Amino acid sequence: MSAFEPVHEYDTVNLLRDGPAAIVEMNRPAVLNAWDGQIGHDLLAALRACGEDDVRAVLITGAGRAFSAGADLGSVSDGGMPTRPGGRPDLEAVLQLRYHPIMREIRRLRKPVLAGVDGTAAGIGMSCALACDLVTVSERAKLNHAFTKIGLGPDGGASIFLLARLGWTRAAAIMLEGRVVEADEAVSIGLVNRKAPTEGFRETVEAEVRALAAGPTLANAAAKRAINAQVLRSLEEVLEIEAREQGLLGESEDFAAAVTAFMKKEQPTYAGR
Repeated sequence: MSAFEPVHEYDTVNLLRDGPAAIVEMNRPAVLNAWDGQIGHDLLAALRACGEDDVRAVLITGAGRAFSAGADLGSVSDGGMPTRPGGRPDLEAVLQLRYHPIMREIRRLRKPVLAGVDGTAAGIGMSCALACDLVTVSERAKLNHAFTKIGLGPDGGASIFLLARLGWTRAAAIMLEGRVVEADEAVSIGLVNRKAPTEGFRETVEAEVRALAAGPTLANAAAKRAINAQVLRSLEEVLEIEAREQGLLGESEDFAAAVTAFMKKEQPTYAGR
């Protein structure tokens, strides 16, 4: 039985603590923890709460059988997103206001952040996992750079996180092909840190975050600042570019067709418009 206890239950996120170790658990299991406006708000609030000095390490994970399936495309089709003058969804505003602040907060936290990925981490869910300092995946994990499959470019800092972790060759292949990277490959190419058995996975990552919380807090913070300075110095610029590009792509016929196809569980046809 877990020693972690709830300290705050947001609408779509649970915040749990065991002494200096914290868990931020996305809690929309019925939709595989897909991101909408509420989960964007709740995730940011929970991460900011982890900025307190008595929190020394953070685990981000998902309830149920997925880390996160990415953006909730149902909120596109049912009008749950801000729109541009032409009526198309304003994806630039969604990223700037809802989702990119979460990536910034993960990098700003002066403590290690571990992603515990059990099941699917797709789109913005994959970006969130890769924004963390360390990533542990289960045997059934699938990291899916799904953006190009729905007529979009990368967001959530995915372009810089993939490039930093993998280099140009592998990052470009994953981004352009929009393909799934399963657990064994993710470990072998250095996309994630380690793989753990699916059975007992939660206990494994809870033990990992406790060990991080018991570590040298000041030294860990210094290491994270050094990583940010060297690898993520252009994060703000990249987030601006990704948001701007996504805003333009959100008005494209290809994206509209891809969302319709997704909701119908069909393969989209792209016209290049």
